[in-house]
Amino acid sequence: EQGRHVVVLLDSITRMGRAFNNSRKHANSGRTMSGGLDSKALEIPRQIFGSARNTEEAGSLTIIATCLVDTGSQADQIIFEEFKGSGNMELILDRKIAERRLFPAINLAESGTRKEHLLMTEAELKTMTALRRRLLTMPPAMQVEQLLAAMKRFPTNAALVGSN
Repeated sequence: EQGRHVVVLLDSITRMGRAFNNSRKHANSGRTMSGGLDSKALEIPRQIFGSARNTEEAGSLTIIATCLVDTGSQADQIIFEEFKGSGNMELILDRKIAERRLFPAINLAESGTRKEHLLMTEAELKTMTALRRRLLTMPPAMQVEQLLAAMKRFPTNAALVGSN
């Protein structure tokens, strides 16, 4: 709000939700949801995560947060569901791809940016859509291998998507 651009890295929003759930000051509604979460436990984490949208004219606040999934905890799943879809993009990492030592171990099928059409030209979007569709016909690890190979062949993103 003071005209500066700020990036906050939050690792993890799941652990923050757990901490607020364990706090008697912040989890005191007396109503427990499934998974053992107090109904008020996520109020402050929601406000923090949502503050990225509450900026004045100049400057910006970007929040990049991690969220634990597939932990077996119902509370963690509820926290994930609470924040899923409230960001501008989701980047899903895949343990099986990482185990093959392919980095970044991104699950391309589950990752994406909302309103990506606002970030690129129509021609770039068309090319990216075609590339994505072709990659998604392959197993996840092969998708990453093919994308990395394509990135090595082209010196810039513009060259990769044919916009230069």
